[in-house]
Amino acid sequence: MTGDARGEAVPAVPPAVWDTYGPADLSAVPVFAGGFINFGYWASVDLADPLSPADRIRSEQDLYRQVLDAAAPGGGRAVEVGCGLGLGCALALEEYGPRTVTGVDIHPQQLERARGANAALLAAGPERLRFVLGAAEGLPLADGEFDCLYSVEAAQHFPDLSAFAREAARVLRPGGRVAVASFFTVDGAPGHAERLAGLLDSFASGLDIARPVARLTDALTDHGLVDVRARSIGAQVWPGWDRWLSRLWEPGTWPRNFLTAWEQRILDYYLVTATRP
Repeated sequence: MTGDARGEAVPAVPPAVWDTYGPADLSAVPVFAGGFINFGYWASVDLADPLSPADRIRSEQDLYRQVLDAAAPGGGRAVEVGCGLGLGCALALEEYGPRTVTGVDIHPQQLERARGANAALLAAGPERLRFVLGAAEGLPLADGEFDCLYSVEAAQHFPDLSAFAREAARVLRPGGRVAVASFFTVDGAPGHAERLAGLLDSFASGLDIARPVARLTDALTDHGLVDVRARSIGAQVWPGWDRWLSRLWEPGTWPRNFLTAWEQRILDYYLVTATRP
């Protein structure tokens, strides 16, 4: 680890993650309108109509709402792992009424952007919102500090899902909830890593890591969490995401292959939940 301008210890960041979320600033790319940096949950959007930036932002917010509904942060202490610009933390505060929200991200530049994007909230209620530098595999948080832990489209980057599951179990109080939304390979898909690397540049570069969803559910179980479930929400993610991409990317370009990977049953999008007993 090294230190940043605030004196916080900077975890080791994989090069592809460092570049994508630092100098490249993925949140500024037009395909991620609104800055939430997720593929979206499109159930409330009519995909037969022309899509607007407002539709896109609603899809990103609705993905957070799916996760927050499962995490149930109302009245408790919540932590988001991989918080990006912290817009999901703000949504949680405004719509779900937790006592506090802590956003954790591995990238110091992302946290600086988060503090800027949420400057008004931080000034109005510094006791309710904070942003902390840290890795999913080594959260700089106290044992039993939180009532829920959630993560939206970040787990595909986590190098060690077992260490993440251990940390989730550690920082949750008894009865605390975990809710993770991300894309994983379909259990039993043959040659999934090679096939995804051939279809999608984000897997070929190492930005996204190809692993079956059972890798996360098994890890959560191994670290003592119960009622562990993985629910596919791909039908509400992939067609809408591809429809939005079609505004900016031609058929046959690599981003359009997310839909292909789903249709070929290589990749899917899941909501994974668990409880600390």
